[in-house]
Amino acid sequence: MNNSRGSGERAILNRIYEGLRAPSPDKHKTCLRVGMGDDAALWHPRAGHETILTCDWSLPGTHFLANRHSPEVVGYKCLARAVSDIAAMGGEPRCYLLSLALPDSRSDQWLDGFLNGLRKASRMLGCPIAGGDTTRRDEILINITVIGEARRGRAILRSGAHPGNAIFVTGRLGEAHYGLRLLLESSERVSSGDKRLRKHSYPEPRLAVGLWLATHRLATAMMDLSDGLSSDLPKLCQASGVGARISEHALPRVKIGIKYADKFDATELALHGGEDYELLFTVARNNVARIPHKIAGVPVTRIGEIVAERRVVLERKNGGVAGLQNKGWDPFR
Repeated sequence: MNNSRGSGERAILNRIYEGLRAPSPDKHKTCLRVGMGDDAALWHPRAGHETILTCDWSLPGTHFLANRHSPEVVGYKCLARAVSDIAAMGGEPRCYLLSLALPDSRSDQWLDGFLNGLRKASRMLGCPIAGGDTTRRDEILINITVIGEARRGRAILRSGAHPGNAIFVTGRLGEAHYGLRLLLESSERVSSGDKRLRKHSYPEPRLAVGLWLATHRLATAMMDLSDGLSSDLPKLCQASGVGARISEHALPRVKIGIKYADKFDATELALHGGEDYELLFTVARNNVARIPHKIAGVPVTRIGEIVAERRVVLERKNGGVAGLQNKGWDPFR
């Protein structure tokens, strides 16, 4: 470690504090009475709201590659991924806790880059740090816990879908996995500024979309697409005790560059690619006309319908119908 910066846990904690403290002490006073610097944080929920709690791991070799992803990308993405769970319930993030284990080799320049990315995400998402924990370890371990809020009785669950509900998704599916594949295919480090890697490196939780759906009480069920449509849609169906029928033709797909047209299949990426952090939601038939083509500037696409039979099927472009194979992300597979 650079001795001019100080060494030991206290020096690292000071750098985290200086790097992540909220830009204004009054900006988030409605939720944080006491933040970093004490034994624990004091959080005060807003009246008329329910608390949403979620946590998310970011592990080397599983969620990021230390030799391919910049520390800024790692920092930004670890918070964005966790906040996406808040968006999926129609809520708003209020603050987060950071648990971080680092080897000595990552406690200087790498840490500075990581904190820079985390700070960017924190400011963009309006989610300040409330505290956390640090320790020394031979590998990087990151865990983020986010506290959010939803209007009482307005949180959108996975379990509310009914037969006849229309199925919608936000954005374009497969973009994040396409970016990852490009990163892995390249023999050199790809710039994190490459537009094709934007969604993989800097995902945007659909907070405004989720909040709009919750405010207008239009979504009967909702979740975020973190593991891929073929993995996540069955989870929503299982929670609701229903099945689904989706159309291959309707899927909003990523545009594959000519160079990779023979290597990547846009439909396969849309069905099975993970880390898009788009929203998957269902809407009652009598409310479908109230869903605009864009919500908060984000495209919204109808891709299918909830059915009573408890299986998920895909209507192919050629007219054939088959069970949708679960080929999305599964850390235990």
